[in-house]
This record gives sequence, C-alpha cells and structure tokens, in this order.
Amino acid sequence: MNLLAIETTTEACSVALVHGDELLVRSELAPRRHTELALPMGDALLAEAGLARTALDAIAVGRGPGAFTGVRIGVALAQGMALALDLPVVAVSSLAALALEAEVDDGAILAVIDARMGEIYAGAYRRDAEAGLVELMPEAVLEPGRLQLPETPVWRVVGSGWATYAEVLRPLLGDRLRHAEAARYPQAARVAELAVREYRAGRAVAPELALPVYLRDKVALTLAEQHAH
Repeated sequence: MNLLAIETTTEACSVALVHGDELLVRSELAPRRHTELALPMGDALLAEAGLARTALDAIAVGRGPGAFTGVRIGVALAQGMALALDLPVVAVSSLAALALEAEVDDGAILAVIDARMGEIYAGAYRRDAEAGLVELMPEAVLEPGRLQLPETPVWRVVGSGWATYAEVLRPLLGDRLRHAEAARYPQAARVAELAVREYRAGRAVAPELALPVYLRDKVALTLAEQHAH
C-alpha cells in the first residue's frame, strides 16, 4: 500500500511515506513553520519514491492532542489532500505515536506532552505483538501531580512533559521508573505505523470525519489567572 502520514502537533514537523515495504521520512524541529514545510516534505517523499499523489491509498495524520495550531494544521492538510484525491483518512493519536518513540518491548510507556498552563497531555500504553499498542488509561489533560497511573511494575516515560515536570512526575513513578527521555516528539513515521494497522482493520474514514482531538478547549489563561499564577 501507499500511505502518506503527517504529524505537526508539536515543535516537530514530519511527513512519512509508506510505499510497499519501504518507509521514507522527513522530519525537522521547526516551531511555527509547519504550514511552510509539510507539503514540500510530502512532495519530496513522493518524488523520491517515484509516486504520483494519485497513487496513494490513504492519508494519515496525528490528530492530537498537542499545540492547538499544530493540530489544526495537520488535520486540515490531511483533509485537504484527501478531498482533492478522493482518499480516506486515518487519524491516530499523537500521544500513541509518541509512545512508540520509546522503542521498548516490555513494560508500560507513559507519553507526556507539555500542554502549557501547568498541565500535561498524558497517555499510558503497552506494546502487544498481536494487538499493537494497547491503551492502559484514557488520554487526558491534567496537572501532572493529579496523574493516576495503572499498577504496573515498570514504566518508561517519553515526551516534553518530562522535561518540564520531571520533579512532579518522578515521585509518582518511584522505583517503577526505568527510563525517561524528554527530547522526543510524535513523529510521522510512528503515525504511519499506527495508521497502516488501522487502515487494514477497515478504520479509515471520509476526510470530513477525521477530526482533531484537543482534550481541552481553553487556549490561554485569563489575565486574572495569570496574576494568580
């Protein structure tokens, strides 16, 4: 199959192309340049593979959560391309894509993205050879100190939320923490990995049904809240 995946929900802008058994990737840490970079990245990958856009079977996208603007950009690009090419869209969790960056075969994975305003986006997962990535708790946006993790003997943490809130999260994990890596972001290659499984399971949707996931509606603190902080 031929599938183009887009991930723009954090500082990282990335595009990946699944072409048969081949995976081609472009990725760059480029805050506020996602609109400028994403489509040229996709065109470069298609040219490298010798594919026309019309040869694609589906478009995949990281649907969030993440930065509001980044989530909107990615979903809008995916919808626009899919509508123009009459293709389905596979929208997958950006937290799940981030969890795959941990690259572990055992134990649980806590994916955390700094949500600003004193909060994190968090999701917990484990890998399963048959089922793929299994969600251990519902994705949420919350203050890091309020995180309630499932009971499991080993945790690995990945994502920018650890960079900001390690001092709060570390006591919650205690001696169950095996490894933490803050300098990781959701990547289109992982979006593609999740999307291929979803597509083959028949869970691609029409472009207008591929919706962003924000987890919260509030974008900025009021002046009163800023003074309180």
